Amino acid sequence: MVAALADAPSLRPMRPEDLDAVLAIELASYPFPWTRGIFEDCLRCGYNAWVAERQGVPCGYGLLSMGAGEAHVLNLCVAASARRLGLGRLLLQRLLQDAREASAERVFLEVRPSNAEAVALYHDTGFHLITRRPNYYPTHDGREDALVMAMELLPPE
Repeated sequence: MVAALADAPSLRPMRPEDLDAVLAIELASYPFPWTRGIFEDCLRCGYNAWVAERQGVPCGYGLLSMGAGEAHVLNLCVAASARRLGLGRLLLQRLLQDAREASAERVFLEVRPSNAEAVALYHDTGFHLITRRPNYYPTHDGREDALVMAMELLPPE
């Protein structure tokens, strides 16, 4: 039981000293990754940024921007070695909690249709497809659409 608790993931705010580990996960996960500068800008702007850790080692992250009653999931990623453990869901739930605490009424995100695991997570969490953005993401042989998804955070009537 103690070993299971020691291996349990934890979340904490992302810090500048996490960027080497975060960037390593990003580079290993995406063919067209964010740059270090993008992550630095997100931290500098005060976006909600979280790191998931297992045994003190960063293994995932999530970033959220907010404004005008809306929130936008900017990036959510889990290292390949830590996938299928519920860390993506844990990070997403934390971002949604942040949005609710800031009184956001809805949350948006874009996702590649080819990222079936992410699309399934978002649907399972309550996001719904609102539109497609044609040719949004680069690929090695052209462009890929983005699915634009949203979740309403309005209180029940």
